[in-house]
Amino acid sequence: MIDESASGRLVIRTAVPAEAEAVAALMLRARATYYPDGVPDADADWTARWREAIARAEGQVLCAADQGRVVAVASFRTPPDGPADTVALLQFHVDPGHWGSGIGMALHAACVEHWRTEGRRTAVLEVHTGNERARRFYARRGWTPDPLRPAVEGDHHLGLRYTVTGE
Repeated sequence: MIDESASGRLVIRTAVPAEAEAVAALMLRARATYYPDGVPDADADWTARWREAIARAEGQVLCAADQGRVVAVASFRTPPDGPADTVALLQFHVDPGHWGSGIGMALHAACVEHWRTEGRRTAVLEVHTGNERARRFYARRGWTPDPLRPAVEGDHHLGLRYTVTGE
């Protein structure tokens, strides 16, 4: 895990339930950048959903905090119907005000380190097809289209796959 707390800047660590409101707000800001007609389920109780995700024993939520403020978040777990050596990256968001700062790269590297430590071999995710920025981000990190989940016409998400041992 990356911990640069000595410099007073970026700390990547496990999120805590008290941060659920900040994480939900960050997620909504990030999603608003690639949903031009508005974020689906924007009125949902995202704070409660994130509190549940953070508390979930079978999952993990990492956050990047810059001077104590949550500026990025990643949520992952073993897919319910998947092999134990696979992890699904369910959410990955960087506050738009921090794009281009390297925080996303640092959080991704921390996720990969965590997955390696757990013995994961493969990671999978779904990215919104209209989120070109995220698609480029993942491609630069080695994510490729998932052959087990080929693109389907009209689908709003693209399945990607990552070989954990390859970074």
